[in-house]
Amino acid sequence: MSWISVIIAGLITYFTRFSMITFVNSKMMSKKVRLVLSYVPSTVFPAIIFPAVFFNDYGDLVEINDPKIYGIIAAIIIGFFSRNVIATILTGLIIYWLLIF
Repeated sequence: MSWISVIIAGLITYFTRFSMITFVNSKMMSKKVRLVLSYVPSTVFPAIIFPAVFFNDYGDLVEINDPKIYGIIAAIIIGFFSRNVIATILTGLIIYWLLIF
């Protein structure tokens, strides 16, 4: 029963997202709506990443000397100057890995 629920939920999610991609014509939207929607990935990414960086497994704030803090500081600096998402992610990961190993 639970697998059927998971499959049905997955199909509903897939078709709702698929319908927005397929049936919504971007030319029908105004320039303002397209401008606002262009910022969605930039706002969702930090909302996903920041809790993982600033909170530990128990929900407490991490200490200032945590390697994740240094990794995100380096990623923010590289992201600001390069404007490249891949370079930003790789920089943060490399700094973090260098500090923990």
